[in-house]
Amino acid sequence: MVNTPSFVPMRPDLNLIQSLIPAGSRVMDIGCGDGQLLEQLKIARNLDARGMELSQKNVSACVARGLSVVQGDADSDLAFYPDQSFDYAIMTETLQATRNPRLVVEQLLRIAKHVIVSFPNFGHWSNRLYLLGMGQMPVTKQLSYAWYETPNIHFCTIADFTEMCEAIGCRIERRIALNSSGQPITLGIHALENLLGTQGLFVLTRKFR
Repeated sequence: MVNTPSFVPMRPDLNLIQSLIPAGSRVMDIGCGDGQLLEQLKIARNLDARGMELSQKNVSACVARGLSVVQGDADSDLAFYPDQSFDYAIMTETLQATRNPRLVVEQLLRIAKHVIVSFPNFGHWSNRLYLLGMGQMPVTKQLSYAWYETPNIHFCTIADFTEMCEAIGCRIERRIALNSSGQPITLGIHALENLLGTQGLFVLTRKFR
């Protein structure tokens, strides 16, 4: 029996991502968790929304919500999708847990016309202060694991991710720093946004030569 979908409050950053995607788009959410964003996209935005998730428990939760989700590993399984299969590929708070973030982003740019990536910003002032004062890896609301048990293996800052995009040669359509409430910081100064943002959110496209 398929559970009746319910509209539960989403993280503010997920609401922002939903607003960036035009109705009717073909969407792939990689690392979709229990399918909360996918469900909202499918119903509220009338999207062809699909997902990939590593956890079998989360895949089962998605299927129970009537969502089209497969079990897969972003590091290896994106290679099986044809070029430009989707209008948007989404990866929220997952990239830092991949083994090869650059390759994953390159694959996302291959399989989708637009890529939306969000990640915790390790350059936030509280992380810098924690390291300066405590001399230890930060444990915060955004980075809630101790260093020896975290699934996150590639922390980065907004500035780091920007640099990687330049190395890949992709186009940054939007670069958004989010505060702890998931709201955009609109200072227009990248260094300050890297200092004050707890999350980075990027919309990317591939540069065709």
